[in-house]
Amino acid sequence: MTAIPSPSQSVWHLGPLPIRAYALLMLLAVLVGVWVTRRRWVARGGSPGAVADIATWAVPFGLVGARLYHVATAWQDYFGPGRNPLHAFAIWEGGISIFGALAGGALGAWLACRRYGIDLRDFADAVAPGIAFGQAIARWGNWFNQELYGGPTTLPWALEIDPAHRPPGLESTATYHPTFLYESLWNLGVAGFVLWAERRFRLDRGRTFALYAAAYTTGRMWIEWLRIDPSYYVLGLRFNDLMALLVFSAAVVYLVAGRRARSGNARLSG
Repeated sequence: MTAIPSPSQSVWHLGPLPIRAYALLMLLAVLVGVWVTRRRWVARGGSPGAVADIATWAVPFGLVGARLYHVATAWQDYFGPGRNPLHAFAIWEGGISIFGALAGGALGAWLACRRYGIDLRDFADAVAPGIAFGQAIARWGNWFNQELYGGPTTLPWALEIDPAHRPPGLESTATYHPTFLYESLWNLGVAGFVLWAERRFRLDRGRTFALYAAAYTTGRMWIEWLRIDPSYYVLGLRFNDLMALLVFSAAVVYLVAGRRARSGNARLSG
């Protein structure tokens, strides 16, 4: 049976300094996202330095939001019996959430945009594909950490998980759905789709970002359904599935409202 092997290690030591694959991929994701956003922002007539200025706010806020969301939704891993609460700060061990990152990053970007006199909606449109590209890169950190995979499968592209990282009750099962790969490929598709749709339908004033949010969460819902890591359930849904559904609904409402507003303005100007 063919399968995708998991990395033999995720940490390398440079003397006393640990070099973690997870952290390197997160850094690469941020750099790519900023680079894509800068190119798009400058092409729209924006100041080249504005993206770096906003990123210095949005990235730290996003990381904090991502970690807080994860800890809040998996608190038993850090504050339950026999757990060490200090591990809640060990972000290098994995455990961040895109929903928390988007919320925290949006807050940081909003504060920065207010400070520099930039319309947040315009900046959100410029950053949307960059976020998707960054997510596609960052998901490979889960591969190195052997975490957040799906249920058992014998498909040719199944992911081999070492015994130490297998869930209780499945110690003898070696291969699982590589949900990190599914989401990485989905995010690449989302980035391409958003870039195409933005030109095709002349999306603006936050609608490009709304399309990204709707497209991403569509994939996240079915990928989340495959995952078997512990999760809270609300109304029969994994908590992240519920969040994806809420974000998807809000994004669709914004898209529809923006289209109607644009159509109304077009009729008035005609």
